Amino acid sequence: MSPPQPSRQPLSRALVLEAAIRVADRGGAEAITMRRVARELGVEAMSLYHHVPNKDAILDGVVDTVFAAIELPPAGCADWREAIRARARSARTVLARHTWALGLMDSRRTPGPATLRHHDAVLGVLRRAGFTLAMAAHAVSLIDSYVYGYVMQEANLPIATPGDVEEVAGGILESLPADELPHLAEMIAEHALRPGYDHTSEFGYGLDLILDALEARRS
Repeated sequence: MSPPQPSRQPLSRALVLEAAIRVADRGGAEAITMRRVARELGVEAMSLYHHVPNKDAILDGVVDTVFAAIELPPAGCADWREAIRARARSARTVLARHTWALGLMDSRRTPGPATLRHHDAVLGVLRRAGFTLAMAAHAVSLIDSYVYGYVMQEANLPIATPGDVEEVAGGILESLPADELPHLAEMIAEHALRPGYDHTSEFGYGLDLILDALEARRS
């Protein structure tokens, strides 16, 4: 194993967290160790302790960094649905880059400032829109469960482009006993394989259903 190379920049907490995120992007949250993060930075592991006291501090920090990357609901937005929709779209984009964070987002006991600001901003949108405190809590739980679950499902799908949909769904359809599984055959042939179908649009459709239901309860 080659010895660590000198760091190009003076080491800082921010650089340590950026390196930890790169490590996790390649190998998942379980890949984050003091030794691996140090290797990513080209320094000795002991150097990290001047900026983060332990691995837990790194995990707290990377979660807060991920939350900081998610756009807050637009300030002063008069339409609560559009504000929450914009935040959900941003969360989906950020978490799709860092799917390993899904298992950490709500597991840390010492949330950082960006995490706290994020949750406060989302609750503020809902409270200003007239949601009771209980309904705001229900809304946050429901929306986050949907976003996190959708990102996880999307990350594990064997499709990424319309071409992938045609290849995978077409392959299934070819070997599918349509007389035994008529509804599935119909779904693939008449929905998934129709011209212009974009499986990524399902996110917006499902989100709108949730917002419609919340609006009905709010009223």
